[in-house]
Amino acid sequence: MQRPHRPSGHRFDDRTHVHRQRPCSARCSARCSALRRQVAPPRRSKSLLRAKAKAHRELSSNPGRSSDTMAALNLEELRMSGAGRTLAVLTSGGDAQGMNAAVRAVTRMGIFVGAKVYLIYEGYQGLVDGGDNIRAANWQSVSNIIQLGGTVIGSARCQAFAARQGRLAAAFNLVRRGITNLCVCGGDGSLTGANIFRSEWSDLLAQLAQDGRITDEVARQNGHLNIVGVVGSIDNDFCGTDMTVGADSALHRIMEVIDAITTTAQSHQRTFVLEVMGRHCGYLALVSALASGADWLFIPEAPPEEGWEEHMCARLGESRSRGSRLNIVIIAEGAIDKKGKPISSGYVKELVSRRLGYDTRVTVLGHVQRGGTPSAFDRVLSSKMGVEAVLALLEATPDTPACVIGLSGNQATRLPLMECVQMTKEVQRAMNEKRFEEAIQLRGNRNLYCPSVRFASAAEPRMSDRRSTLLQSDFSMAVLNVGAPAAGMNAAVRSAVRVALAQGHKVYAVSDGFEGLAAGAIKEVTWHDVAGWTGQGGSLLGTKRTLPSTCMQSIVENISKYSIQSLLVVGGFEAYEGVLQLAEARSHYDELCMVMCVIPATISNNVPGTDFSLGADTAVNAAMESCDKIKQSASGTKRRVFVVETMGGYCGYLATTTGIAVGADAAYIFEEPFTIHDLKTNVEHLTEKMKMDIQRGLVLRSGAVISSPAMRSLRNEKSHTHYTTEFIHSLYSAEGKGVFDCRVNVLGHLQQGGTPTPFDRNYGTKLGVKAVQWISEKMNDTYRQGRVFANSADTACVIGMTRKVLTFSPVTELKAKTDFEHRMPKEQWWLNLRLMLKMLAKYQTSFEEYVTGEMEHVTRRSLSIETGF
Repeated sequence: MQRPHRPSGHRFDDRTHVHRQRPCSARCSARCSALRRQVAPPRRSKSLLRAKAKAHRELSSNPGRSSDTMAALNLEELRMSGAGRTLAVLTSGGDAQGMNAAVRAVTRMGIFVGAKVYLIYEGYQGLVDGGDNIRAANWQSVSNIIQLGGTVIGSARCQAFAARQGRLAAAFNLVRRGITNLCVCGGDGSLTGANIFRSEWSDLLAQLAQDGRITDEVARQNGHLNIVGVVGSIDNDFCGTDMTVGADSALHRIMEVIDAITTTAQSHQRTFVLEVMGRHCGYLALVSALASGADWLFIPEAPPEEGWEEHMCARLGESRSRGSRLNIVIIAEGAIDKKGKPISSGYVKELVSRRLGYDTRVTVLGHVQRGGTPSAFDRVLSSKMGVEAVLALLEATPDTPACVIGLSGNQATRLPLMECVQMTKEVQRAMNEKRFEEAIQLRGNRNLYCPSVRFASAAEPRMSDRRSTLLQSDFSMAVLNVGAPAAGMNAAVRSAVRVALAQGHKVYAVSDGFEGLAAGAIKEVTWHDVAGWTGQGGSLLGTKRTLPSTCMQSIVENISKYSIQSLLVVGGFEAYEGVLQLAEARSHYDELCMVMCVIPATISNNVPGTDFSLGADTAVNAAMESCDKIKQSASGTKRRVFVVETMGGYCGYLATTTGIAVGADAAYIFEEPFTIHDLKTNVEHLTEKMKMDIQRGLVLRSGAVISSPAMRSLRNEKSHTHYTTEFIHSLYSAEGKGVFDCRVNVLGHLQQGGTPTPFDRNYGTKLGVKAVQWISEKMNDTYRQGRVFANSADTACVIGMTRKVLTFSPVTELKAKTDFEHRMPKEQWWLNLRLMLKMLAKYQTSFEEYVTGEMEHVTRRSLSIETGF
């Protein structure tokens, strides 16, 4: 596929494995910094380091060999690092959307490294029964399954495997095929069973040899079983990982139902009680309550206080008296009170009907939450975990513990399996013993659960409370949107406005960004002015791209006129650049010595200071759904390739992530320069695949994407000045004549539209809360002689998530880390994902730069570390 970018100012010291740096050339500097290494390269897998060492030995013994030869050796060694190894993958327990993406990634990565791969059908039951339930897989065995829900290889709860006799049969079925590496995708029960199987392996083989079913030599050759787990659970109830496979997709199903119910509830002024899954974990209920702006919430980890019935009914009544036409109550199926007594949806319905007389209905979502197509997040997460699982199996030894692949921020990690299982069981034990605070701490989400439970059920402060609060606050805050619309903007504005009001601040809403601030389009907002904003797309405040430098004097005058002491700007690169201009102008205008914060919101995900921007997840899902439909449109037709163009400007995040989520064959982006030679190589590669049994292809271009039902390429809109979408289409059409035809799709502004995903609603809500808390703290710290005077660098910041830590980065410090010409950060974490995209598309890809997951222990201390949310 595309050749990796080789910065002209970098070289690699092969003796010390350290990257040396000297200033890059002018031509190179704009694109190289995203791949720059600061001191030493990240830990690479042992197989890769062995391959590199062997290549260096061969090269040193024959100095005439070129660096291209060495690269070929590295690639060949990697592709054969699994030679002679056999691995299998199974799915067990309850199904979860994204399991198919994990199966696909494990299968293809296994084949890529030269291993023989088996698919085990019907979970542990298939492992016990053997026969046709264990089938050898090839590359095409997992084609066109990434978009499917459930698990195509089946899952079953197996009682036979719980008995030693069943595990003995399973061991025999694996040994006869030479399988000593097993990837299990399932929940804590399935993974616990796998670890028991691993610990008994030697004894099971000894018994098989004693019974004469296998020879002593076979038992010796297969003396150790390596186990790696991938957590598949929609409840997100597994300790140690930020997210489990299927949880995000389940939230999508829940929010689809809530959005649909909201319209009918408003029409008839009804109260709806929605019961969601979560027998022992309230994650789904909590996040859906935040994302929908629900009136009340019940989860197992945080039982309501005594007398909750009166408090809840009072809140629902207050909401109606202030003009609301509906109430939404969300309850997890395992909700309990302080005494451990279950709280059922039926009881809540009867309570509301009897005490308030409201027309109240119950909706139990049930298995709807497990169904449907996986979200983009789950597809990428599963693919990342599947690739990491294979590398973990290759590196496993008899001395390494069984591990499970987890997620920490945006990085895959390896976690000791039984440490995670033990902590997960500790949560349930704490809840059974009514130690609820400890249960929340063990979840590893203390910052998520405690404040979020309060905010999800928050109502407007009563007048008496507001008067006492207002006496303590002389502060004001203005909120505005800047740049292109992005889903999640409204959720951030709503939460920010309500938290500021609850703290007693005067809050102004500014229409049309900095242009509106200059024109005086400013009005004071109240609690109910932002009611119902969470689930709405676009920008209800109105947004424009105008920068302050064009109207600085007018902005300063209105800041003085309205006595604005802090500014919250929700937007993309223009928001960041605008606040930077205001911060740099402080030396000329005292009025600009106020607290300023940027909440990144752009589908391009190109704002410095954060790994994720609001709106990017919604845009990726919109592009993914369109590509899924494009693929489906070609089913049953002749071989066809689609070239699909995405948005994103110079930043290729949208094209790359969408490419992984839809299984694209290529994704062209600005950050990875490509030539006509690269395009020709891609066309030839696609042609060879089309000559086999592949019927469709998809190619994405950042700004453009190439796609076909079986083959797909994506192209970013600014990926290359001359190699436009039309050019790529013409090239593929000409070179593929007689093998496939080619079509073009420009996704355009549909990527900016639609309702926000649960991720963007939840992320926006939490960023709004944290931003206002930070602003309030800074205003208090800088309050002097009756006014706020904030002129230090740390009072004008971008709020963001770096890995999983909440950060406030001064805009003046981010300036040095920004490529202003191309409107993006100089370093971008997601470029490492492109190796996975290419490998899964069967390209000859070197994994020399792949960063493998680190082993991280799971303890009470590690779960209680404060990380921001």
